[in-house]
Amino acid sequence: MKNVLLPTDFSENSWNAIKYALDFHEKIDCNFFLLYVNKLGNVILNDAPYLPTQDVIEAVYTKPSKVQLRKMLRRIAASKFQNKKHKFYTISDYNFFVDAIREHVKEKKIDLIVMGTKGASGLKKIIIGSNTGDVITKVHCTTLVVPEKATYTKIEEIAFPTDFALQYNVNTLEPILKIIQDHQAELRVVHVSKKATKLNRDQIKNKDLLEDYFNSSEPSFHFLINENIEAAIQCFVESRDVNMITMVAKNLNYFQQILFHSKVEEISYHINIPFLVLHN
Repeated sequence: MKNVLLPTDFSENSWNAIKYALDFHEKIDCNFFLLYVNKLGNVILNDAPYLPTQDVIEAVYTKPSKVQLRKMLRRIAASKFQNKKHKFYTISDYNFFVDAIREHVKEKKIDLIVMGTKGASGLKKIIIGSNTGDVITKVHCTTLVVPEKATYTKIEEIAFPTDFALQYNVNTLEPILKIIQDHQAELRVVHVSKKATKLNRDQIKNKDLLEDYFNSSEPSFHFLINENIEAAIQCFVESRDVNMITMVAKNLNYFQQILFHSKVEEISYHINIPFLVLHN
């Protein structure tokens, strides 16, 4: 049974991420944990943490969020997403957001976090400093980032941008292999360099590891030359009708340039293609 954490703020954006998660796991036995985190940790009084009584916590924070979570369960039940393979649990917590996520990931033995993002001008302005950005950079759990305009379609092609600089742990790569097997998807490993250069010995070794690990699914390897990594990935995603992009967070060179880009022009894959973020 797969355990999936669905943090929500009850917005339509988070509802879209939940819908995607339910469609994505349609054929998989899952426990879904709907989590709302009250930002109680941000309440400061006289330069010291304000510690309300348990009654105040229940009346002001916990009870209203529990009501909202029950409404969300009813919304799921009333939609097309009823599925005998899926069980749902609700959690209302009060803490600093990332701390709460870490706690429940450990306690519930979470396999995957699914979160939404919002905004059409790229992820830098939206994610950096936000809850989603904090989770994918600070919580060591596989996370599926669902842009606000992403709608679920059958996962047929997965793009895996890499510079082959990182020696991958097979446990890190396992979620990709599972998706390939569950969805009969194709893996496209993409290397973008600013000029034509040969891979060094370590890069060749890391490439061979990827080739060996995904051998049964016959991955394809693509080598692109472009000064702008984002533009190269954008072109590749559009030309191949890629349904998902996956990256390893530790591969900072690619991770920061593709997911946390520094330019403001719109990159369409940021608003309609889900990102699967892996952690070593």
